[in-house]
Order: sequence, then C-alpha cells, then structure tokens
Amino acid sequence: MRRIWSFILMSCLCHILLAQTEVTITDTENWQYTSLKSYVGQTIRFDVPFYVCNNYSSNLTISPHRIFSPTNQALPLSSEYNSILSANKYGAITLTNVSGYHRMGERLHNLIVKVNSQNSVSLVSCDWQGNTRADLQDGPNLNMIDMRGKHSLLVCCMNLEYYLVETWGDRSMGPASPAEHQKQREKVSKALAKINADLYGFVEIEQGQSALAEIASDLSNKTGRHFTYIDDGGLPDGTYTKAGFVYCSDILEPYGKLRNNNKGVTNRKKTQAFIDKASGEKFLFSVNHFKAKSGNGSGLNADQGDGQGGYNYARVEEAESVLNNYQKDKAYFGDDDILIMGDLNAYAMEDPITTLREGGMIDLHRTFHADSSYSYNYRGAVGYLDHALCNTTLLPQITGMLAYHINSDESDNYTYDKSDDESMFRCSDHDPIIVGLRLDSTLTYVPELLVNEAKLYYTDGIPHISNADGGAYALYTLDGQAVTTQPVNITSNNYPIYGLRQGLYIINIYANGKCLQAKLIISSF
Repeated sequence: MRRIWSFILMSCLCHILLAQTEVTITDTENWQYTSLKSYVGQTIRFDVPFYVCNNYSSNLTISPHRIFSPTNQALPLSSEYNSILSANKYGAITLTNVSGYHRMGERLHNLIVKVNSQNSVSLVSCDWQGNTRADLQDGPNLNMIDMRGKHSLLVCCMNLEYYLVETWGDRSMGPASPAEHQKQREKVSKALAKINADLYGFVEIEQGQSALAEIASDLSNKTGRHFTYIDDGGLPDGTYTKAGFVYCSDILEPYGKLRNNNKGVTNRKKTQAFIDKASGEKFLFSVNHFKAKSGNGSGLNADQGDGQGGYNYARVEEAESVLNNYQKDKAYFGDDDILIMGDLNAYAMEDPITTLREGGMIDLHRTFHADSSYSYNYRGAVGYLDHALCNTTLLPQITGMLAYHINSDESDNYTYDKSDDESMFRCSDHDPIIVGLRLDSTLTYVPELLVNEAKLYYTDGIPHISNADGGAYALYTLDGQAVTTQPVNITSNNYPIYGLRQGLYIINIYANGKCLQAKLIISSF
C-alpha cells in the first residue's frame, strides 16, 4: 500500500513539474510583476534567481534584483532616478508559504511558484543560497579588505543605534532599562570582537566617557588586546549622543588633541590623528554623524520631494564644514592623509556626498564595489548612509573596504528589545563599515590603471583581461548586484571571462596596487 501511495505522490509531483511554464526574464533590472498576470493559477519556474528584498513579515518580498534607494544610484530627479523609482515600484512580488528564517539578500535559485495574482506567488520549491548568517559568522571577508595588498591596520566605523549606559529610555531611544542594555551590550561586543579592528569610530553612543570605557573594556576582554578610548573632556552640552573613538593601544597612539566640529548638530563631527606604531606613519580619522532626514524642516530644509528627505540643506552645510575643517586639521596635525567615515544620513548620489566628492574626497564604496554597496535597509530598499571617503594621498594606502552585513539584512524581530537572541546579528540598524590600511607615505595616487598596464579587450565576443596577471577582478550588474561574491584571481596574462549572460556589467580590475573600473558588454552572436 505504501508503494502505491509513493507511486501516486511521485506521479503527482512529476505532473506538476512537467506542467511548469518557464518564465524567461531577459532584463532583470526592468522586469515588472505585471508580466505574471497571464500566469495566474499556474505553476511556473523562473530562469533567473530572485533576491529576498524584505523579510519584515511572515511573507517575503522578492525580486530578480536587489531594490536600491534611487538616490544611492542616481542623481536626484534625473531620468535614471525616475527609471529606478519605476523599477522599484513594479519589480517586487510577495512570496507566501515560506518556512524558516531568511535574511534579506538571500537568493532563491531554481524558483518554482504558484501564481496567486500578478504580484503574489506561493513557494513550491527553490534552492536557498548565499547571505546567510553562516556566511558571516566567521567574521568579515578579508579578501574584500585586501583587494590591493595585505592590510596592516583595520579601521571600523559603526552607528550603534543609541548605545546607552544610563538615562534609560530617554527620548524613547535606546535601551529602556539596565536589563535591555545588557542585551544590547552583549550583541554589540560580540560584533566588535568578531571584526577585531585596530581602530573604531562610533556614532549614536551616549555622551560622556562611560559608554566608550565600557566598549573598550569589553573589546580588551574578548580579544586579549589592549583597547582604550579618546577622552573628549567630559559631558559637554549638546545633542543626545556623540561621535567617539576606541583604539588598540598596542598598535596605535593618538597624536595631538581631538578636534570638534560643531557646525549644525553638535558633538557629532570629530577628528583625531593616530600614529601607527609599527611604521611611524600618521593619518587623520574623521568620524561624523550628520543631521537626520526625519522631522519637519522649513524653508531650504523642508523636504523638496527629490528623494533626499528633510534637512538636506543642513547636511550640505555639514559636508562643507568637514571640508573646511580638513584644511585646518591637516595643518594642525601636520599630515594630509584623511579617512572620513560615519553615518552621513545621505545616500551616495545625494547633495552632501556630491559636495564631499567635488571637494576632492573619494567614495571608497564605489571605488571598490561599483554600485553594489549598501549598509542600511529602509522598507526593503538598500543603500549606504554609512560612508568611507578619503583624499587622494591616502587612497593608494587603502587595501580595500566592505560593509559587514550583520545588521541591514536582518529582521527587526532580532533586536535586543524584541527578542532574547544573543548573537551579534541585528545589534544595530546600520552595518559596520570596515577599511583596510597599509600606511606608506611614499605611495602616490594614480587615478586608474594605464592602458599598457591592464586592458580589457574582446576576442570572438569573449572578454579578456591582459597585463594584470596576479591581480583580481570583481563583476557587478549595472544596478549594483555583485556577480562575483569575492574577487576572482587573474591567473594568466590574457585572462578570459567565460559564462556571462548577455547584458551590461561593471568590472573592477585590481592590480599593481591600483583599480581600473570599466563597463563590460556581453552580446549574443
């Protein structure tokens, strides 16, 4: 009898599989869920993987591409901006009948669904791949940090989402009790120890020195190294939280006195110089937390409806102040090299970041990861509010960088105040940003690889990389999806790239301590 039922079940399954219609998606960036209207009631299979874009309910939101905030990819109100808005609106569908926990960014390969409506499907089967907690548990991917050689210093900056050690629940932000703080403390300390940086910059950490002292103590205990903090002189008047520094005194020593920039929001833009004890080299570390988008601004600070939110004008003024203070700070500290990090509350193509780039600062997210970087998720749309920029003299001394996705892709259900989860995951709502440094003031800035050093060319439609043997490359789609999850080693002088679908890509080639970024075209013949 069991054999008969097994035969019947297998027959039914085979019937379902044979009855599937394969849906071909040729343009994942501009695919629209309205294409499913003709398949309602049918079981279909997609020929491309889908991404989890939102996991904030029992159902998931999925799309054939990650949903990015428009101003992370395009200038406000530009034609590209409007195209991204439209693609975001019509690109995602609801997936029901899902079991288990799935992080945003996980990929669904061989996806078979039953179509309930033009924007809702029920899961039949799929292969879940990538971006799981297990992928991140061992720590940040050092291959991404060492794209241009081995780092000797690791710098991390992180928004701690109101790390408080007292005044519980003030302004309804941060932990509401000592018990909640202990849970927050455990999650944060595990994350920071796993990163194991030499220097940390923090924003949304409570004013005064107690919070910094607690984190330094926890890092020392968990890593076996000696951490301390920059004492900024007590509890100054001003905003609820501040920017602050914690560093490994075995590796670094501060140089000069902390410089405070109180343009706009106060106590949230600070610069300190550090000396690398091993090399004797010095650099400036600027940690910043610009005015938030929330609230009702007026006049120039009102929301202009261009995707940049409220108080954009105030953030531009803060960006200008960072540039102006840099001119004073480099004279005071006696060094030009500056690394600017922090939560700037502006996406990559918004006015404050444009101001910094036009002022000579280089966006490290784009330098190393094209359009694929993100550190924050707002209603299913990702982008990076948490920045890492540097000037031209420091750039050749940077080995790589990444956003460590332990927070932005997590469900809000795993915060310290909503669960008993004791892992490092979802210890904040922002991802930590990590930068590798190999300080050497003799290195000079070269904007891109010279043609005679590395070149991208085609033979019979197959792209090849020449003169970059021993280097590496990374590929991205035009909308910022990482095709290669880590840099691919280039093992010959004329290295072919096989297996790409038809379309346009961005390629980063890392060789000779430099980076070439170009568009890659794959055509059908």
